[in-house]
Amino acid sequence: MAQKPRILQDGRDLVWSLIPLLVIALIVAGVSGSCSWGFGNSATEQKIPSFNVSAGLHADAESMPFPIREPKLPANWKANSGSTQEIGATLSSNVGWITPNGVYIQLTQTAATEEQLVPKLLGDGASGGGVREISGQRWVTYSGDDHRKAWIADMGDVRVGVVSRGADSDMQTLAKAVTEAEPLPSKRP
Repeated sequence: MAQKPRILQDGRDLVWSLIPLLVIALIVAGVSGSCSWGFGNSATEQKIPSFNVSAGLHADAESMPFPIREPKLPANWKANSGSTQEIGATLSSNVGWITPNGVYIQLTQTAATEEQLVPKLLGDGASGGGVREISGQRWVTYSGDDHRKAWIADMGDVRVGVVSRGADSDMQTLAKAVTEAEPLPSKRP
């Protein structure tokens, strides 16, 4: 078959040339495990990474200069993250879960002041929303520009923050669990 003169080639010829290349690239990426596909509207329908919250909080209790609490949460909450970060002149312990509703919720514990903690959790546009009493502990509520909410409690040597875009009931579950938890044992002076 004779080739078309170059002047008669158009965009359709380019598309038909690229389709086999894209198919080959997808096959190679799929076989090598370089990509994954997730379907569904929430994180509960997709694969959630696992994190050992207990080990992370115990390690933080040993290394941080303030008390760390480990909340006892429902078994259907999936722990998926943990980190530390600087807030002011101190560090924070951060752990997160995916709730049964498919929403991420984070627990932050730090010796930083509430004034330092709020912008770190919600950004500079945060505004106060009131006060809640949960299990005898006072929680100050804030909201951010991106629909995230934070509840902050001053527990003496530590400030505790609960952050989420989810339902208040999930935030209350975490706030109640951390309020009722005793500080983890530590060998720090």
